[in-house]
This record gives sequence, structure tokens and C-alpha cells, in this order.
Amino acid sequence: MATLTMRGNPVEVEGDFPAVGSSAPDFDLVGKDLGDLTLADFAGKRKVLDIAVSLDTATCAMGARKFNEAASALDNTVVLVVTGDLPFAAARFCTTEGLDNVVTASTFRTGREFGKAYGVDIVSGGLSGLTARAVLVLDENNTVLHAELVPEISEEPDYDAALKALS
Repeated sequence: MATLTMRGNPVEVEGDFPAVGSSAPDFDLVGKDLGDLTLADFAGKRKVLDIAVSLDTATCAMGARKFNEAASALDNTVVLVVTGDLPFAAARFCTTEGLDNVVTASTFRTGREFGKAYGVDIVSGGLSGLTARAVLVLDENNTVLHAELVPEISEEPDYDAALKALS
């Protein structure tokens, strides 16, 4: 169990956060059409997993915007914004913001399983049941190239480091 903070207050996070060089665990998330999204759906592509609490928070929304902007210049790469938001709420956010270079993926059906498999399952405080802020970059074979579990959930990740892992 890891301890992060949310605005300086301790928050416990459960699970094993994937290390650089390890294989990313499979997942079963929900797409904007309410269909299943798995890691295998993106086989042969590099993947950026922008894991966040909710697109209704300023920090998470900023991350989606920044990765959307960067995604247009990335070859053979998909950016998945993974949150606890309902799929239609995430889709509405992307439509309103003009974000068409990211794929939203919801943890609303399998949040605890995803959270534990990826070491981002918040198990204490008011955000319990949601996911901590993290960024993972995977190669075409799902090997982790970059891994950042943001220690202060309300802060942004190191976008440059994540994108550099793709070069």
C-alpha cells in the first residue's frame, strides 16, 4: 500500500503500480459507447494511459487537454484517459472541449479491479473507490516505458517525461 496526498492530506492507495520494464496488466474498462475496452483492443500500438480521478477536476481536465494536443503528433500511439467518470459524461467533456485525439475509458464497472491491478486504487478518504493520478507509457508489446504515480493527486504529472519515453 502506498500513501499519496490530496491537498496535503494522506490518501492510501492499494495495488502494485507497474514498474518500468514490466508488462502492463490487462484491463477491462468501458468506452464511450458502453462497450468493453481491453488492452488487447490496442494491440500493436503504443499507449499512453492518463489515469485520473475525474474529468470534472481542473487538474485531470488539464491532463486530458495536454495529452490530446500531443497525441496528434504521435505515430502509432493511442492516448487513453482513464477515469471514474461515466462514459457519456467523459464523451460530453471531450465534445465540449474539442478533444478528438484521446480515447476515454471509464472504471465505473471494474474500478477496483483496474485500480488494484495498476496500483492506483484509492482506499481511504473522500475519493475512495476512484483512481489516483498516474501516467503510464507502454510500447507496442505492453512493456512499461514510463511510469509516474503522482505523489500529490491534485498536481499534474510530468508530461514532458511521459512524451519523451515515446521518442
